[in-house]
Amino acid sequence: AVYIFIVGYLGGLFQASEKSILAFLATGLVAVTFNPLRERLQRRVNRVMYGERDDPYAVLSRLGQRLEATLAPEAVLPTIVETVAQALKLPCAAIALKEGEGFKIVAASPPSPLGPSPSGTVGDRVGGEGEVLPLVYQGEIVGQLIFSPRAPGEAFTAVERRLLEDIAHQAGVAVHAVRLTVDLQRSRERIVIAREEERRHIRRELHDGLGPSLAGLTLKMDAARNLLTHNPRAADDLLADLKSQTQSSIDDIRRLAYSLRPPALDELGLLSAIQEFCAGQERSGLLVTVEFPENIPPLSAAVEAATYRIVCEALTNAARHARAGHCTVQIRVNKNLEVEICDDGQGVPEKFKAGVGLASMRERAAELGGQCRVESRPEGGTRVLAVIPIGRVN
Repeated sequence: AVYIFIVGYLGGLFQASEKSILAFLATGLVAVTFNPLRERLQRRVNRVMYGERDDPYAVLSRLGQRLEATLAPEAVLPTIVETVAQALKLPCAAIALKEGEGFKIVAASPPSPLGPSPSGTVGDRVGGEGEVLPLVYQGEIVGQLIFSPRAPGEAFTAVERRLLEDIAHQAGVAVHAVRLTVDLQRSRERIVIAREEERRHIRRELHDGLGPSLAGLTLKMDAARNLLTHNPRAADDLLADLKSQTQSSIDDIRRLAYSLRPPALDELGLLSAIQEFCAGQERSGLLVTVEFPENIPPLSAAVEAATYRIVCEALTNAARHARAGHCTVQIRVNKNLEVEICDDGQGVPEKFKAGVGLASMRERAAELGGQCRVESRPEGGTRVLAVIPIGRVN
């Protein structure tokens, strides 16, 4: 309106002063001269009303700069939704992460005073007109980008949708990185907790068990020395008792050492240690067949320990809980070490809650960057498959 008024007013002045071709050219010159001012004013109005939808490159560039300057992983997703809301003048935007079969909102702009929402919508701030774009990483949906229109019934333009889709592509990678960071932190916490629990267990065993036992042996040795001269028979009986207690203390030390690392791994090697354990299961009534390649590359101590523990736990479960009569242990080596244990037992019940043993198998594989699955076989029985990266041998 301002542009039309200026052009019309000045053009009228020129035409009133001189009705000729020069007046017409003068009007055109005024229009061309003031057109950049009109475009600049129009861009300012658009930015106030619609944000930066007309300059998507600037939005993506600023988002990249803000993410690069963000050091804390927990600030990455709030930065994305804040950029989306500010760039398009949206009343609300949010990111929800996939958890199981649903989604949980972990970042919203403006932030909710109640904290993250457990549902997959932004609630009253988005309303029924909120739209959702999936966040995808390598073909897997890892989350959702949720946003509301600027006004009820207002549709997004094609340019705005392309910008939101481009942001969703970038957010999918960021969400995957955040999930990896969170999973890594949780794994570290579990490792630290397990380490401290193991240390506390060993300290308790040494302080309350082995320590007093050795102190008692010392006192009995002094008593035996005192009896040697005037009562040799009593001294001999006391020395025999000392021998028995010493053997018991040795057994305690061996048990503690075994809890740290099975000695069979260092004495026999992984394959022979597994075969020895399987032979012990056969004496208990469980027939076990072991299949492995002729040449296995050198494995790190952590991979050997995890593999051995997983096999032992799987066979113990097969004999104790699945009531299996036969098990097959197959070890394969390609890029990873694959361990498959199949039994002919009862299989996994439909309503089944994993216990400590199954959870420990999964955690042992996950700590080394692998995975462990426990499932029922179509032909009956249970199948345990652990895939563990071989890695480097230090």
